[in-house]
Amino acid sequence: MSFIELSATIALSIIGLSILLIFLRLLIGPEIEDRIVALDLLSANTIAFIAVYSILNANTAFLDVGIILALLAFLGTVAFAYYLERRRRS
Repeated sequence: MSFIELSATIALSIIGLSILLIFLRLLIGPEIEDRIVALDLLSANTIAFIAVYSILNANTAFLDVGIILALLAFLGTVAFAYYLERRRRS
């Protein structure tokens, strides 16, 4: 096992654990703002997981999925911010 494979395997396990902890925060977050931040962080960690998985398998096709996920996560965050702003005004 090479150094890159070992590092990618360790990184995948750490990112996977992080995704589980973030999902827990998403479920038990006391406020809607906490859940929105957890959802945004979950998407960022998923993108990191996809990138490391792509490196481990030496296949760049997965990176396209990561880019699309990043665009969708950005649009979702903007939509949630718009929703919170409208809720605060009324």
